[in-house]
Amino acid sequence: MNDAAQSRVVLEPSTTELVFEWFQRIVAVYCLMFGVLYWIRLIGFYPGPLWRFDLMPVHWQLAAAILAVFFPFAAAGLWMLASWGPVIWFICALTETIMYVGYPQLFGERWPIVATHAAVALIYVALRLVVHFQRRRRRA
Repeated sequence: MNDAAQSRVVLEPSTTELVFEWFQRIVAVYCLMFGVLYWIRLIGFYPGPLWRFDLMPVHWQLAAAILAVFFPFAAAGLWMLASWGPVIWFICALTETIMYVGYPQLFGERWPIVATHAAVALIYVALRLVVHFQRRRRRA
């Protein structure tokens, strides 16, 4: 195999790497959706009890304001496949997990959201490990 053919093989992403990229972009869309939902809550677009910033308790004001900024930021990072995207997503997921598991008397119990964050984290770690081991095997 000549040098040009060998470099082309090395530079082409594997199927797992492509799946990992699409997974991150799917999670980015999910983060953008959550960010928009928090913004809807903040500006009072949705008619419901405590669905406006000035009517929310302080704990909801703090959480909603932080997550309304962080979720779209995580979406941008994940979509661009930037290294900081998953970190910001993890901060969002940890924040919501603490809200709904640690303080259910304040925020309520939202087990589907917590389960979704756990599933996304497990899939992310699994794909990241598979990509790591594939790259290591290719280098050897």
